[in-house]
Amino acid sequence: MGNLGVVKSGLIQCSNPINDESQPVEKIQKAMLEKHLPLIEEAAKKGVQILCLQEIFNGPYFCPSQDKRWYAAAEPIPGPTTKLMQELAKKHQMVIVVPIYEEDIRGVYYNTAVVIDADGSVLGKYRKQHIPQTSGFWEKYYFKPGNLGYPVFKTRYATIGVYICYDRHFPEGARLLGLNGAEIVYNPSATVAGLSQYLWKLEQPAHAVANGYYVGAINRVGTEAPWNIGRFYGSSYFVNPRGKILVEASEDKDELVVADLDLSLIDEVRQTWQFYRDRRPETYEGLVAL
Repeated sequence: MGNLGVVKSGLIQCSNPINDESQPVEKIQKAMLEKHLPLIEEAAKKGVQILCLQEIFNGPYFCPSQDKRWYAAAEPIPGPTTKLMQELAKKHQMVIVVPIYEEDIRGVYYNTAVVIDADGSVLGKYRKQHIPQTSGFWEKYYFKPGNLGYPVFKTRYATIGVYICYDRHFPEGARLLGLNGAEIVYNPSATVAGLSQYLWKLEQPAHAVANGYYVGAINRVGTEAPWNIGRFYGSSYFVNPRGKILVEASEDKDELVVADLDLSLIDEVRQTWQFYRDRRPETYEGLVAL
């Protein structure tokens, strides 16, 4: 058994304040970071214990292009952004999941989320496993596929996992996060209207039900020039292990979404639906044979 209390958790969705690619990468990143700081303070004032930011939170979603100038947005972990978030986590006694563009070694980059505990310590990181390569989402140009598996992080308040954007279309990793002990799974994303919006409230409630855990789904808002691939439709939400959406953000506003997550519901649901007991992994060899 894990924690059995109620955890107050938050998600931040945010638009890019500088829609001008002619500006220096560093300037755009700084503006995006500064836009998040008041929302992080708001989360602290509302008593949020675990906070998750959106995919590559401190910049635009630059993957509609294939432009090496955006490699300059990557940074090491630990690095300046991680260190700043460690200070904020310690100050507010708040767990923060920080999705950033990671430079591992020179010229090797990952789409990563750093997990910082409430005392400011780095618990580890998750690297996005599934990397799309399709019109408007040329991510293989920017990111190497993740190589750290599907870790979970035992934070002060709950055991959490991370799944990033396109990962959500793959149930296998979502299952592994549950098997590894996740009580809450966060999915920071960047997705636009007209493409996968019809899946937004189908797949992640299904993961929550199939695995008996909470999911926090985050999407950014607004349009981002010069790429203009569509409108990021926000609609960040929490869904419980029964598949019920607890709270949902607007489609077009910078917003903090907060929900109380009762971890005792996980046991109640899993004792009703014995999906982990009744799994037949010995029959699933075909999943990895092809």
